[in-house]
Order: sequence, then structure tokens, then C-alpha cells
Amino acid sequence: MSSALEQLKATGTVVVSDTGDFASIGKYKPQDATTNPSLILAASKKPEYVALIDKAVAYAKAKGGSANDQVELALDRLLVEFGTEILKIIPGKVSTEVDASLSFDTQASVAKALKIIKLYEEEGISKDRILIKVASTWEGIKAAEILQRDHGVNCNLTLMFSLVQAIAAAEAGAFLISPFVGRILDWYKAATKKEYTKEEDPGVASVKSIYNYYKKFGYKTIVMGASFRNTGEITELAGCDYLTISPALLETLSTSQEAVPKKLDAAAASALNIEKKTYINNEAVFRFDFNEEQMAVEKLREGISKFAADAVVLKDIIKAKVAA
Repeated sequence: MSSALEQLKATGTVVVSDTGDFASIGKYKPQDATTNPSLILAASKKPEYVALIDKAVAYAKAKGGSANDQVELALDRLLVEFGTEILKIIPGKVSTEVDASLSFDTQASVAKALKIIKLYEEEGISKDRILIKVASTWEGIKAAEILQRDHGVNCNLTLMFSLVQAIAAAEAGAFLISPFVGRILDWYKAATKKEYTKEEDPGVASVKSIYNYYKKFGYKTIVMGASFRNTGEITELAGCDYLTISPALLETLSTSQEAVPKKLDAAAASALNIEKKTYINNEAVFRFDFNEEQMAVEKLREGISKFAADAVVLKDIIKAKVAA
């Protein structure tokens, strides 16, 4: 029998590597890769990646400007350095994230995204190989709408914890969304003090509901389950458009012989009785409905804060090198 990883791919799911450690990517032959500030920070602390930081700092210093300007540019350049190396290994796209501190500023998110795209283009990488990641706030969703519609920049809406966010993202024309699985499970385990089987995992249930909604109403936005805690969450979503998986869980799947039947099916979803909702140009209704989901509100806040904090740590590392 083929490995669980190969069986997963056979269900039609595109496997994406979730890491900033590009040295580990090639082994599992993913199509795409995703990064975020936390993953880049973890990778940047390894000796083999110091040269990338030095290269980014040298680039920023050559451009001149204030120390703060150089730090900001060096951070953007560092994200692009990692993305560029990853794109040498994978055939598809890499996701690069806009600074989480901009999650509530639409225009600043758009400007940062376009700056990142320009840095990639300087390396000879076209925008069709890049996904710009923005948080699934109202402002982030609107930024994605502008980037997709006006600039032809494909977006990955991340830190997604609810169907409300997913509906708004699809209406905005986002190329891809990353609904989180493991972080939802974390919240429910802490709130209920109980363990969940893979069949009753609330994070899995959230992604299934989003997938079924999209397929029922014909949205083209790709559903990419993310943030997994165990392989059971992954195999329960076999058949999902994309799944982004850490190297550790990819390794487990590649050595497992567990049967992985298809669990999500677009044709079956189209026959479901699901209520259609809309949030397009209706910020007040979006905010009210999202606010009704305590888990989603708390996890979005926590995720933005964590990514922003890790970006600050990266900036501190860069700042010391700029000053040296």
C-alpha cells in the first residue's frame, strides 16, 4: 500500500509545505509552500540561514535612509529571500505574509503587499508565483479585494477561524483562504476541558463547513486547511482543495500505511441544504456576525498579536545588524 501522504494526494488534495526551513521542503515534493513571521523567525535562528539575514541587511543599507527605514526594508527583503529560495525547490507558489501590525489598515496592507511583489520582481520572480498573506480581518479582506481586482495580485487570507470570514473572503475574490484547524481545537480543549476524536474535532468541522459552503455556491476561492496538531485532522480533510502541513507531520504521513479515504467531495456538497449569506459591502453585519463567535474573535486577536510580536523579534535581530 502507498503511504498515507501519497494516498492523501490521490484524493485530489494538493499538499503544501508549511515551513520557513526550505532545506526540509524538497523531500516531500509539495506543490506550494507557506510561510509566516513565526516560521521565518524559527528558521532564521539556524546557522545555515544567517547568510540570508546578512544579505537582506546589506540590501537595505545600500538603499540608505534612516535606521528604521533600513530595518523595515531588510525585513521585507528577508521574507523575499526565504521565498526566493523556496521557489527554487517547489514548482508552484509561495505565500509571503504582510506584517500583522497592519491587519487593521487596508491601504497600508495594500502598499506593503505591492512592495513585497516589487522585491520579488527584482529577483526575476513574477507575481503569479506569489500569494500575499493577509489576516482575515475586515480590513485585510478589503485589502485582498483591492489587490486581486486592481493589481492582479493573488492573496491568501490567513488567521481564519469562522465561516463568516470565509464568506467575506470568497465575495472579495480571494485566490485562497487558510482556515486554521489546530488552533480551533486548542481553544475548545481549553474551554471544555475535554479531548476530541478526529471525527468530532471542531477545527476539522469548521473547515468542512467552509468547504461545503464554497462548493455548494460555486465559489472558486481555494480552501487550504492549515495549522494541524495531528495527522488525524489531516486525514479527516482528505479531498480538501489544499492542505498546508508542517515537515514533522509530512514525515509521519510519508511513513504511515494508514488508509486515507476521501472525506470531502464537491459533488456531495452541492446537494446540501445550506443557507446563503452575504457580507459584501456590509461591514456592520460582518462585524456583528463575527463578534458572535467567541472562539474566532479570541483566536484572531491572539494570532495577530503573536505574528506581530515575532516580526518585532525579527526586526530587533535585523536592527542589531544594521547598527553593526
